[in-house]
Amino acid sequence: MSDFRLRVFAAVARHLSFTKAGQELFVSQPAVTKHIRELEAHYGQRLLERRGNRVSLTEAGRLLLTHAEAVATSAQQLDEQLAGLRDPEEAAGRLRLGASTTLSQYVLPGWLPAFQARYPQVQLTLLSANSERVADALLRGELDLGFVEGRTKNRDLHYELLLPDELVAVRRATPAGPPPRPLPLAEALAAPLVLRERGSGTLEVLEMALRERKIKLSDLTVAIYLDSTEAIKSYLEAAPEALGFVSRQALARELAAGLLETVPVQGLALPRQFEAVWVQGQPLPRPAQRFWSFAQAQGNTYAPKSKKRD
Repeated sequence: MSDFRLRVFAAVARHLSFTKAGQELFVSQPAVTKHIRELEAHYGQRLLERRGNRVSLTEAGRLLLTHAEAVATSAQQLDEQLAGLRDPEEAAGRLRLGASTTLSQYVLPGWLPAFQARYPQVQLTLLSANSERVADALLRGELDLGFVEGRTKNRDLHYELLLPDELVAVRRATPAGPPPRPLPLAEALAAPLVLRERGSGTLEVLEMALRERKIKLSDLTVAIYLDSTEAIKSYLEAAPEALGFVSRQALARELAAGLLETVPVQGLALPRQFEAVWVQGQPLPRPAQRFWSFAQAQGNTYAPKSKKRD
């Protein structure tokens, strides 16, 4: 069990705020100040600089933060290992998941309740961000396990297939319905395009497919870049001339309600994969191992649905 004062110091260093650290740990601000003063007295030097409402780390503070984070990681590993000795099939402890927005909005939420019922001792959190940010958070040690989309691979990370997926062109539903034949690529790309933001796996897949056809996004009319699939769908519902590209997984409600329709495009297939990802060469903590096994089982039953066509 680590010194609670180190947890307080790490929280202050993370937030650069005594108030926010106290809120995170459910202790008063005076208690936070007391713990920090005790640490400074113990080490005989200042750990934090305070100028008005601003807080910054001293050189000694940065050194102590590295130690405090290592102590917290070691304590977490010990808890997990002791839980494993008590019940090898059980999982307990912290599980920090990160998922790209398509997965965090349309796939994982339906899986999490069953996992939590099976492993009630796991303290689960889920970060929703684009694929690039999930990868960065893994490398910074802020996540245990990630789920991403796209094609770019970081050699410091290990990837495993979770589910196949497909991007489709989509627009506001028309009285005539989807085109009976695929639109020529040039005609489809002449529409104002509604795309995901830089760093998203969705944009990466589209951009790479267009690059193979010697087409640059800079040569097309992009109406707007948006940071979520939900925002793209809402925009398309209000913009009859626009065309977007989103995951087929994200369209069930809008297609059924007649709000949007898919548009086949000649010579533009956009398959991709949803993948699990973790730091290369580092074993997954036990809760992450359990979740990955659980996700694989869910994916095996879920995958056929992703192959359906309208």
